[in-house]
Amino acid sequence: MSATVTDSSSPASVVTALYLRTKALHLEAERTGIIRDLLRGEASRDGYVLLLRNLLPAYQAMEHGLQRHRGSAILGAIADYGLERAAAIEADLAALCGARWSHNVPLLAAGRRYASRVQEAAKGNGARLIAHAYTRYLGDLSGGQILQRLLARSLQLRPAELSFYDFQRFSDLEALKADYRRALDQAGVLAADPDAVIEEGAVAFSLNIDLSCAVQSMATGASAVAAAE
Repeated sequence: MSATVTDSSSPASVVTALYLRTKALHLEAERTGIIRDLLRGEASRDGYVLLLRNLLPAYQAMEHGLQRHRGSAILGAIADYGLERAAAIEADLAALCGARWSHNVPLLAAGRRYASRVQEAAKGNGARLIAHAYTRYLGDLSGGQILQRLLARSLQLRPAELSFYDFQRFSDLEALKADYRRALDQAGVLAADPDAVIEEGAVAFSLNIDLSCAVQSMATGASAVAAAE
């Protein structure tokens, strides 16, 4: 059954529809891969670095796409929030493992697939980017704030290594989340094919799960090799 609201007497909420469509996938994401390890305080510093490295291209693709569509009726409002995270991720990677992080930390196939899908979503009128903005930015403003505190405690990361989660331009993150949800809903109302946006949300979560598992697999393998040496 589709999660899309069908009552024509009121505008559909793309945020509600995305939440319902991805609820099970969201739970799966929290229970698998490197994300599970991070939430349990069991991930290594190297594993977290590898995750950041492989999230970066997806953020770059999303932010390039939003910038390209900044003047559009559909995406202009959500682009204007300026929630870009790519520069913060790059700064964290430099703080965590030095200026040559792009040479020393591998980009996995799962990371490439995720970025490629976001690039594909940005084509045409870019409406499917609504789903990726929902998945990443609302996640960063919600669970990401919890993860920030866990990382500071479990991996002893400093604020300079956690700028990914620092939305310092905004004084009230709860108000920001509420405003951003409304902006996403307004964008969804303007989308010609809202069902495509909702399904893109499911794709985005699946790609995140695949990436999380790939990162965990490589990080675990690297730790086992190091322990054997």
